[in-house]
Amino acid sequence: MDSFLELVGSISAWLWGPPIIIILAGTGIYLTFLLGFFQFRYPIYIFKQTFGSVFKKPKGEGTVTPLQALTSALSSTIGAANIVGVPAAIMFGGPGAVFWMWVIALIGMAIKFSESVLAVKYREKNEDGEYVGGPMYYMTKGLNMKWLGVWFAFALMIELIPSIMVQGNAVSSAVSETFEINGLWTGIAVAAVVSLIVFGGIKRIGQVTEILVPFMALIYVGTALVILFMNFSKVPEVLELIFTYAFQPAAAMGGFAGAAIGEVIRWGFARGLYSNEAGLGTAPIAHAAAQTDHPVRQGFWAIVGIVVDTLIVCSATAFVVLSSGVWQREGAMDDPSSLTTAAFSQYFGQTGSLIVTISLIFFVVSTIIVVIFYGSKQAEFLFGDFAGQAIKFVYIGAIVLGSVGAAQTIWQFLDLALAAILFPNIIAVLLLSKQVKELKNEFFTSEKYYLKDIKKKDDAA
Repeated sequence: MDSFLELVGSISAWLWGPPIIIILAGTGIYLTFLLGFFQFRYPIYIFKQTFGSVFKKPKGEGTVTPLQALTSALSSTIGAANIVGVPAAIMFGGPGAVFWMWVIALIGMAIKFSESVLAVKYREKNEDGEYVGGPMYYMTKGLNMKWLGVWFAFALMIELIPSIMVQGNAVSSAVSETFEINGLWTGIAVAAVVSLIVFGGIKRIGQVTEILVPFMALIYVGTALVILFMNFSKVPEVLELIFTYAFQPAAAMGGFAGAAIGEVIRWGFARGLYSNEAGLGTAPIAHAAAQTDHPVRQGFWAIVGIVVDTLIVCSATAFVVLSSGVWQREGAMDDPSSLTTAAFSQYFGQTGSLIVTISLIFFVVSTIIVVIFYGSKQAEFLFGDFAGQAIKFVYIGAIVLGSVGAAQTIWQFLDLALAAILFPNIIAVLLLSKQVKELKNEFFTSEKYYLKDIKKKDDAA
């Protein structure tokens, strides 16, 4: 059994090395060219149509507001990867990995935009009158490949069981280390809270995440900004580290062993993709439920999701870890995941440690809430509305099982299961990419959308 698990682990490590990174980076570059570099040409307009329209009445039809769809999607992406994954990338790839994390975020915007545009275009109403969509729908209706949609839906539905176990374990471990509470009690408490939310459907999930996500992100990023201002004189030095070692091998420093340029790029790309989930096809499931008058307008919200998740939250972690110097301490390589806590503790003592722990708990619990919604939508697509409700009980049970360490033996399969979701989704996005281009061109050339928005701005001026 051990040798089998080692084999699975080595296959997963290889897959999530160059093969998947090349596929995702290549897809992102292709879509960026195909869509005319729009994420670089219209950033101010995109921000005005998203964060600039938060207090305006949403246009078009949908089940939740565009902001609620975004915060639901962000609940899934902002998690442990932002807090413990970034220092791991720095320790194994060097400071330059942060630069490549930014690069893949900018390229990944084209993938996430395309997924969300297709999800809105091919969405439909379920038995409860809610809008539902995602890869399984655009594979079935857009490509006429129901078998591919079934593959995606089944793979994601099953993959989420061990994934939720791992998340449950992360929460119980964090609570146990900080507050010395038994993991089982933590698991039961989390399961009870999550149940109250997920059985309320996407509307209740949207209402909760709309408050929870900005709150938890502001506390974590706000504290990181305080540290940044305390170390303001070190900002040029940190930027120099990031940009210098992005293009040359990182030299050994203190507890850091050094890294070749290939490892720098690999760790930066891998961390960015793990964090923002571009290409996995999960976020479009949330964006499909949004009120919008055109698929492209909701696609803009998917883009700002990457801005928040990778360019803001991940960058905040990177700056704290690099400016504090904890990554250069002796023994830092032994436990990279603890470096964020060490950096916050260096400035705020026990309070700093608590902020990281509580942020991690909030991030992980919000992730569980949304991935259960994702899983229920897969079961609903495959077997109907009743199955969508029934699978939630399985996922709730997985939280408790994970909190007592029941997932240890199947952790190795997580990356393989993620690959089984990613490949069919990337195939579908590439095959439907011309439709994304047509929708994007329609939006930017129509008097009903972009030209109307620009005319309003000119008239106001």
